[in-house]
Amino acid sequence: MTTVLLTEESALEALRKVKYPGFSRDIVSFGFVRDLTVGGGNVSFRLALTSDSPEAAAAIQKDAEAALRQIEGVRAVTIAVEVKGPTPISAAAAAAQGGLLKGTKFAVAIASGKGGVGKSTVSANLAIALAQLGYSVGLLDSDIYGPSQQMMMGIDEKPYLNEEQKILPIERYGVRVMSIGFMMDVDTPVIWRGPMIYKAVEQFLGDVAWGEQDFLLVDMPPGTGDAQLTLTQKVQLAGAVIVTTPQDVALIDARKGLAMFQKVNVPVLGIVENMSYYECPKCGNRDDIFKHGGGKKTAELLNVPYLGGIPISTGVALAGDAGKPIVAAEPDSAVAKAFVELAKQIAKAVGA
Repeated sequence: MTTVLLTEESALEALRKVKYPGFSRDIVSFGFVRDLTVGGGNVSFRLALTSDSPEAAAAIQKDAEAALRQIEGVRAVTIAVEVKGPTPISAAAAAAQGGLLKGTKFAVAIASGKGGVGKSTVSANLAIALAQLGYSVGLLDSDIYGPSQQMMMGIDEKPYLNEEQKILPIERYGVRVMSIGFMMDVDTPVIWRGPMIYKAVEQFLGDVAWGEQDFLLVDMPPGTGDAQLTLTQKVQLAGAVIVTTPQDVALIDARKGLAMFQKVNVPVLGIVENMSYYECPKCGNRDDIFKHGGGKKTAELLNVPYLGGIPISTGVALAGDAGKPIVAAEPDSAVAKAFVELAKQIAKAVGA
């Protein structure tokens, strides 16, 4: 058996065996290992994580120490853990981004790995819930191919330009809303290639008069395509919220969406399980129509927060179709209260 002696290279090689929880990539290639020093049987380094999960940090620290102690001659291991949480968009960052969203404190992406999980419904209700909590909120529908916020928020007029030739978002229920759906006939399909999507999202970020606001929620299209990449390249996101449903197929795609944001160093604020369960309003009986608990298990597996489950309700669909989301239409309902609790968690996660 070959004995491995303690050197800086052997320490790095040992740390390359430590994987970030939920990924096949190691902490060295992620760039999390900083200021490594070796001498006298002692190994020390900084563990600088871009995740905001204390559970992930603790797991990595434990695995890293165990890996290093396998090296011959290691007497002590010192790891200084630094966990970088979500931060608001700074003036310097805004200037570097050409002034995009310079009046927005926290830009948050609401995303999913697949369609049909209720991401737009969550976005609309979450935006209204944040407004009800006293925050100033904008809602950007960046789903160019399938915009839906114009219907959900009950908007049928066209936006105007201000004196600076910027588009004025339309306000509903205390939320400033912008969508390409405002400018197109409802039956007209969008047949655009990637560069056009890139330009459209960039214009929504820079050519809309968002003004000063606490939050901009970006209702993302499903998947991991042009709109997602444009957003992460153009603005500094405070974080991303992943929406899923309990079925295994939705959870598989949710993991892909989550991995994309982590790979571009966008903090994942957590996972929301939409359509989590059904509770009969007459008898109170609970039924897990689409299974239950998958979102929480996925969050635990990937070491990100579980933000909670939103129950399924016919009132949610009816309110959305009527242009008045359930948080505005039935603020005392169980579903509306669940959205308000979600809003409180997200505000806490970004430090608002």
